[in-house]
Amino acid sequence: MYDIPLFDLNFDEKEALAAADTIRSGWISMGPKCSELEERFAKMMGSRYACAVTNCTAALHLACLASGLGEGDEVICPSLTFAATVNCIRYVGATPVFADICGINDLCLDPRSVEELITSKTKAIIVMHYAGFACDMDSVMSIADRHGLIVIEDACHGPLSEYHGKKLGTIGKVGCFSFFSNKNISTGEGGILVTDDEEIYNRIRLLRSHGMTTTSYQRSQGHATNYDIVDIGYNYRMDDIRASIGITQLDKLEPDIIKRDSVRKWYLEGLSGIDALAVPFADNEEFCSNYIFPVVLKDSDSKKRDHIRTVLGENGIQTSIHYPAVHRFSAYKKYSRSLPNTEYVTDNEITLPMYARLQENQIIFICDIIRKLL
Repeated sequence: MYDIPLFDLNFDEKEALAAADTIRSGWISMGPKCSELEERFAKMMGSRYACAVTNCTAALHLACLASGLGEGDEVICPSLTFAATVNCIRYVGATPVFADICGINDLCLDPRSVEELITSKTKAIIVMHYAGFACDMDSVMSIADRHGLIVIEDACHGPLSEYHGKKLGTIGKVGCFSFFSNKNISTGEGGILVTDDEEIYNRIRLLRSHGMTTTSYQRSQGHATNYDIVDIGYNYRMDDIRASIGITQLDKLEPDIIKRDSVRKWYLEGLSGIDALAVPFADNEEFCSNYIFPVVLKDSDSKKRDHIRTVLGENGIQTSIHYPAVHRFSAYKKYSRSLPNTEYVTDNEITLPMYARLQENQIIFICDIIRKLL
């Protein structure tokens, strides 16, 4: 056990009571609580539609399917992301084309790299808003508009994060969010999509539940007695137990993010003036979820990075790496290309603890160790 873990679950008795109430209701699969979660999330994001699913991987898969991606299509995406961002491209038979990130101060997709990779086969761009900080969406959307491309936002790190007054996930065609256990909103497993496109929304809802024309809950309420299968869908439904937990988490989200902002400010102060260290997105002034707190060593290598992580661990501080580059994984080597910024960051990034309950003295302790090591 670490004295200062990487993250801390923002759960209390409210989540337990919400789950228990749903169990007592007698309806635990996808039903009224899922609908309530979708309505509240859509309103919170300023979107017309939201669709709750089993996880963000399912959300990304459905986004690709509903956007018409398939065999022969190329989809430009980052390599500095969790593999699910890229796996969804392969699920539909399309080809991932890895673009580089901007650099050690901005770990999001570089629009210049994106534009250089566009071919006649390119059909979409998937961006990932790293740590909850926005990609340069003005440039990304401009590129997409010029070339007739679909933009899917992997906003798993960024519920309520903003870009020029817009919520992340609402700028492209579809936005995908994660409710995994360590995310800003947690239901254990779970995810949700948002979109303003009615056609895409209707297709996602259909594919989410086996391509069925009615749900079990609708039939139980007497809205229908039978159903048709009109498409080959999936079992990507969220259950009402998790949805009830998600509703409780929505009430906690903004206060939690505000506290995380204070933690980020303590880090920025504690790490200031260390020439051997870059703090990505240090100049960001937009409202941000601060899902994680990454730092990148300068003029370094993976051996030095790993040594620093070891010393931090010996002092009771848990760290992580976000992320091993996807194009280096065995399953993706055939799609590999030169990505110098991505490769440098994946070898030299350290993710430090980030959650609302962190105290200033703990951040000072972490920063003092890093300062001494560098």
